[in-house]
Amino acid sequence: MPLQHYGVLAATLVARRREGATDTPHYQLHLRDAGGTDYRAAVNVLSDQAPSELLFVVDEDFRHPLLAQLPAPASGWRELSAQDGGGGLDFVRGGLFDRAALRVLPPELPGEDNDLADLLDRHVLRALADTAATVYVFGQRWPTEAHLPDKVFGFLPGNGVHDIHMNQGNDPGHRRDDGVRQDGALLLHIPAESRWVAVFLAFQSQSWHTDDTTGHALPGVPDPRPGDPGPADPGPGAPGQALRILAALVNPAGPDGRAETVTVVNDSPAAVDLAHWQLADAQHRRVGLPAQRLEPGATLTVPTGDGLQLGNKGGRITLLDPAGHTVHDVTYTAQQAAREGAAITFRS
Repeated sequence: MPLQHYGVLAATLVARRREGATDTPHYQLHLRDAGGTDYRAAVNVLSDQAPSELLFVVDEDFRHPLLAQLPAPASGWRELSAQDGGGGLDFVRGGLFDRAALRVLPPELPGEDNDLADLLDRHVLRALADTAATVYVFGQRWPTEAHLPDKVFGFLPGNGVHDIHMNQGNDPGHRRDDGVRQDGALLLHIPAESRWVAVFLAFQSQSWHTDDTTGHALPGVPDPRPGDPGPADPGPGAPGQALRILAALVNPAGPDGRAETVTVVNDSPAAVDLAHWQLADAQHRRVGLPAQRLEPGATLTVPTGDGLQLGNKGGRITLLDPAGHTVHDVTYTAQQAAREGAAITFRS
């Protein structure tokens, strides 16, 4: 069953607390919205499943179309729909970060700049020092505890957000929490520096190959090790994540939409049969790849024709395998699309 109260909290930072080497360590944030309501965000820094260290990606200059859809700064809690277009995050399908950039860190170690809490401190303390900085926390809200003060920061009533991490592809013990478009994250806006910082966390026990409806792990598909660009090669001609979207020409010179293209590349050491592979846009319109074999290291540029609509105000492109599963998903912003005639390149 997906998360029941998934959404985003828009607030400002009040304080932070590192819990250290406890049984269930978290990095705790005290936040407050414009109406004066206090919240605690409990950020996991250790898993109860081996291997226990979390996977993380920190983007110190985050740019993505979702930023334009965020609620007003410090506006409090907003529940989000897990439906497509409902505002929820999806690590597998949302083109949020380069999966090859995932790394692991222990939760807390003696010394400086050598653990996950240190990494979070680097950005959270910067935001705490700037009264104009705002924070967005994606996750699940726990019920308000009307007569109980918060157990960490002491405000009343107790109130907050957890599950600030990937929430799909879980191990059997946590499978009930699986869902699509309900992943957690931490976004910090530093207006003085005109930039966003995004923190994405996941457990090593989670799968990155999940069902597009349930979010459950797909059986029989190996997952990458931290830092790997993708799973082990599935074999000659077999579907898998051998293909990815390399680039797109979304704003061609001349009449709008007449020459839009998407370029895919075969990153695997084996040829891939492209029969029944498809590309899709944000409105789920699709165009098929030509039925041919794509050799290792080769690229193919596919005209979108009337099949896809790649708007100049930002958009999304998804690569689907013959079974209809999402293999690669990328997004682009209006700023990236502004250069007429220039291709946008995407990370793996």
